[in-house]
Amino acid sequence: MNSVTAPRHENIALSRLRPTQLTVGMLEVKHKRRRLRALEKRPAELVHFILEMPIRVVLGPGKRAYVIDHHHLGLALLKEKFITAPMQIEADFSHLPARSFWRKMRAGHFLHLVNAKGVAKPLRSLPKDLQCLKDDPYRSLAGFVRSAGGFAKAPAPFCEFLWADFFRQRISAKSLRKRFDRCVRKGLKLARSPHAAHLPGYLGSNTSKRAK
Repeated sequence: MNSVTAPRHENIALSRLRPTQLTVGMLEVKHKRRRLRALEKRPAELVHFILEMPIRVVLGPGKRAYVIDHHHLGLALLKEKFITAPMQIEADFSHLPARSFWRKMRAGHFLHLVNAKGVAKPLRSLPKDLQCLKDDPYRSLAGFVRSAGGFAKAPAPFCEFLWADFFRQRISAKSLRKRFDRCVRKGLKLARSPHAAHLPGYLGSNTSKRAK
């Protein structure tokens, strides 16, 4: 079987997870860790929280599961010492040799090989483990702006990284380090401006629209 025709859900050990990107927003990971801890004594709500945004994976050689969406949740679960989690399997390429597997991953736009400075890097730069991902503060900014209603989650691969690069060009790293909340407010204005109209999930200036 080359690939699944429709996503299926399966409990997968978090130790099998491998990243398909170089960075995450560590502030967003911390936020998810706090949410997981808050729900720890409410199992039904905890399960609902995890299932609400399932980690999407592609199965690869060596029983590895490559995360193509929700790296932040996967890393938060690992840091909180979870063992397994329900995941959505988008494709099964586990039968392929390594070279063919990576060709499939590139063809499916399942890789985002860009570092925290917005610079493209080779495949060998991909971390071997979620816990080796580097921090990109602009990815955190994009996540917080989306949560505040700045833009909608879109099916485009690595949508939030496109927004992170948009903010990277317009908000200084120094401001982001020292005045994160103020930068989120500025990001909300930028996200609703015509300059962002080309980005996936753009909501325009109509503040009655809500990001999902």
